[in-house]
Amino acid sequence: MEHGHIGRLRDWILSARNHQIRRQYYGGSICWSRHPSRLWSCLYAGLKRLKRQKASALFLRLATGKDKEGILKLAAKGQLIEQPTDILRDPYIFEFLKIPEMLPSETHLETLLCNHLQQFLLELGKGFTFVGRQYRITINNTHYRVDLVFYHRILRCFVLIDLKINDVRHHDIGQMNLYMGYFASEENAEGDNPPIGIILTKDKDELLVEYATYHMNSQLFVQKYQLYLPNEEELRRELEMICLTGKDNG
Repeated sequence: MEHGHIGRLRDWILSARNHQIRRQYYGGSICWSRHPSRLWSCLYAGLKRLKRQKASALFLRLATGKDKEGILKLAAKGQLIEQPTDILRDPYIFEFLKIPEMLPSETHLETLLCNHLQQFLLELGKGFTFVGRQYRITINNTHYRVDLVFYHRILRCFVLIDLKINDVRHHDIGQMNLYMGYFASEENAEGDNPPIGIILTKDKDELLVEYATYHMNSQLFVQKYQLYLPNEEELRRELEMICLTGKDNG
């Protein structure tokens, strides 16, 4: 049996007694317009976005990395984008692709995400602007290609995304670090902040990622994705693992 604030926090997040916190968050997600001609279109778009946020358990996916104060702030003010970790989801949900678990290639996944760019941008969150796919960079006459490049208007930085359908390997992390170094030196304009790198993978070896990113760029992240909507039991298991890890490290 768990003891301490971590176990209590986990129970507090998942408890039915606190479902109003989630309602408060989702209720604040709908945009409103005072202009009559825009009211219905704004309401429709807000309800559609709200429906998917609830179905994909966005609140819990954002809340897993926060303490109780952070969860209350999230519920009251919505998602605040102030630092790179604020744009992360755990996991990312791509159910809108409507495809089976087995993917033939990373190129196939990339093409599907670009074909559903509007839904993909909604899943990434506010502030993302699409720049391009297979973005070519050249270093000493050797060409490399970044799978997906975005610019984040709020954080004022490039966000580089690399897609993996298998386990992430150590050289995948090194390659992303290379991309980030290039963008920081060659692509950033005056006023831009350092780039963020996100490797999206179906499976994640936490120990390998920890060692491979040792003393590496703190804005390089390896995040999981899944191709179906989460259920309550999966979220509970995921949150328990996070809480147990926090307890062991505390």
